[in-house]
Amino acid sequence: MQPREPLLIVVLGPTASGKTALALAIARRFHGEIVNCDSVAMYRDFEIGTAKPTAAERAEVPHYLLDFVDPKTNVTAGDYARQARQALAEINGRGRLPIISGGTGLYLRALLEGIFAGPQRSEELRDDLRRRAETGGPERLHRILRRLDPSAANRIHANDLPKVIRAIEVCVSARRPMTEILQHGREPLRGFRILRIGLNPEREALYARINQRAAKMFDDGLIAETEQLRKKYGDEARPLTSLGYRQVMQFLRGEIDRKYALEAAQQAHRYYAKRQMTWFRREPDVHWFTGFGNDTGVQAEALAIVKKQE
Repeated sequence: MQPREPLLIVVLGPTASGKTALALAIARRFHGEIVNCDSVAMYRDFEIGTAKPTAAERAEVPHYLLDFVDPKTNVTAGDYARQARQALAEINGRGRLPIISGGTGLYLRALLEGIFAGPQRSEELRDDLRRRAETGGPERLHRILRRLDPSAANRIHANDLPKVIRAIEVCVSARRPMTEILQHGREPLRGFRILRIGLNPEREALYARINQRAAKMFDDGLIAETEQLRKKYGDEARPLTSLGYRQVMQFLRGEIDRKYALEAAQQAHRYYAKRQMTWFRREPDVHWFTGFGNDTGVQAEALAIVKKQE
């Protein structure tokens, strides 16, 4: 009889649903270690607006892919998947329980289901393409993509500059059309039994918590933090376009007042939660809970499910 594959826990759900609390509860009970799956929490120095685990929580339970990316750079879903798979292998190699926790659905799918095997980023090439777009407009890059990969050009709008740049980068680096690479399919994560635990609180309760959390972020100094990050990394730092920070940046530029910035941040987080649930409902075999991850009842039931799978 073949030995069972090691267990991998995935805690998923919308923003403010208590994923961190539940992942920590599982880690404490089953000697687990947590791999972050929140695209903004990967960036260094972005603290208040990301609701990262506290320093005490990180000291108690090891966390990976947290606070390790320079805010002036970018991490693709493929980059994340490669590094997360390495972290999972290392955790499993130590005989610990790996736990994925976070709400970035695209990154989770890239990790579990795989993403096309395109080449890694080339900052030199990307900088050159951005300069061309600045001088010749997005249509200039789109014409280049059309020559390299007509099918990709038909799928990607000329104004979607990040996707156009990535498609050209893939074509140039791989020396063949990105569409051809995509046809080779994806390589799913292997070697684990995946247990998905999902949090889906009642919408009214979730929205109330989202509003409270956004207000607390503002009260705790999100504006001052954003101002410091802006001075340190510049207005173009990618995380400054994320929820909360984006609205504070509008305030700092004098486009809106503080009251409207908070209301806009609350609304943006609510919309994001709705989009997250639309995405996560497509995940297979999820054990769903209608409460929050810090509810003792939810934690007890989730721990019982994990126990059965050990």
